[in-house]
Amino acid sequence: MVNAELSELVGFKHYMEMMMVLTTAESVGPSSDENVNVMDTTFNQVPVRVYEPKILLPGLRRAVIYIHGGGWCLGSAKMKPYDLLSRKSATELNAVIISVEYRLAPEHRFPDQFNDVYTVVKYFLQQDVLVQYSVDPARVAVSGDSAGGNLAAAVAQQIREDRDVQGEIKVQALIYPALQTIDFNTPSYQQNENMPILPKTLMVRFWSEYFGCDKSLLKMMMANSHSTRESKGLSNFANWSAHLPEEFRKDYKYVPPGIESPEPSGNVPAVFDPRAAPLLVGDEKLQALPHTYIVTCEYDVLRDDGAMYARRLQAAGVQVTHEHYEDSFHGAIMFITWPTDFAIGQKMISHYIEWLQKNL
Repeated sequence: MVNAELSELVGFKHYMEMMMVLTTAESVGPSSDENVNVMDTTFNQVPVRVYEPKILLPGLRRAVIYIHGGGWCLGSAKMKPYDLLSRKSATELNAVIISVEYRLAPEHRFPDQFNDVYTVVKYFLQQDVLVQYSVDPARVAVSGDSAGGNLAAAVAQQIREDRDVQGEIKVQALIYPALQTIDFNTPSYQQNENMPILPKTLMVRFWSEYFGCDKSLLKMMMANSHSTRESKGLSNFANWSAHLPEEFRKDYKYVPPGIESPEPSGNVPAVFDPRAAPLLVGDEKLQALPHTYIVTCEYDVLRDDGAMYARRLQAAGVQVTHEHYEDSFHGAIMFITWPTDFAIGQKMISHYIEWLQKNL
C-alpha cells in the first residue's frame, strides 16, 4: 500500500514518477484521426491542445475547456488518458475541446497555474475566437479533474467578476476536485488517509508544493494546525459537520481546525486565497455560479471537498448534479488504457459525457 513511509523513502519526485507509471501516462503527439482534428497551439502564450470534430453538423458547436489533474505538480494535456478523453468528448458531443497545458510546480507556484487557465478561458471567450472555432457563446463549459477541478472551479468563480470578459461559462463539471485548504481532517481525509494513489500525506504535500510552503508550515498542514486568527472565520465555509450529508459524516467527530495553534510562518495568505480554495467563499459568490456537475469517489481523501461544495452550491440556489461513486477511487478516469483499463473509469467518463450532452 502507498503510504507516508514509501513517499519519504523514494522522495517526492520519484514518487510522482511512480504515479505517472501507474496511470500509464505516456504522452502522445497531436495526431488527428478519422473523427477529430488535433493541433497544439497557444492561447495568449499559454500552450493548449485543440480538438475539433471533423464532421460538420448544422449550427454552432459546444466547447469544453478541460484542465488536467496531477496535484499542480505533474500531468499533461498530452498524456494518453487525457488525449483519449478529449477525443471521445469532441466526437460524442460535437464539441471543440481546449485542453490546457498549464505550468507546473515546483518550478512554478500559485498563482501561475491559476493564471494560465484563467488566461486561456478569457482568451477563448472572445467573440472573434468563438467565431473562429464555430462555437456557440452560450454553450461553453469549464471542466477538470482533481487539481484541474480545483482550477476549473476557481476560474468559474473569478471569471464572473471580470468586466473585460466578453462571454460566460454555461456549466462547470468538476471531477473529484480539491477545493479547500483549511481542514485536512475531514471524514474522507481520515477514512482514506493511507489510500493508494492519493494518501493524505501526498495530497497535503501537493498543496505545499503548489504554494511553495516552508517546512514548518508543511508540518502544521499535516497536523491540521495551520489556521491563523485571520483565517478562523473561513472554517465555517468548510465545516463538514454542517455541510456534509450524514452518510459522509459517518461516526467521525468534528473538531475545528487549528484553534490552539501558534501563528505559522510561510506563505499563509496564499493558502486561503479563494483562487486556490474555492470552497472558502461566502454564499453571495456561490449564487452567481453556473449549473454544476460534481463527481466524488468513496475512496478518496477529496470526497468531502466535492460533497460540501455540492451542498453549499445547492443551498445558494445553484442547480447541481452530484454523482457519487461508492465503488471508485481518486484518479479513476486515468485508468482507461491497457494494462489498467478499469470498467469504473470508463463508466465515469461515459456518465460525464452524458451529463454534458444533456446540459451543455
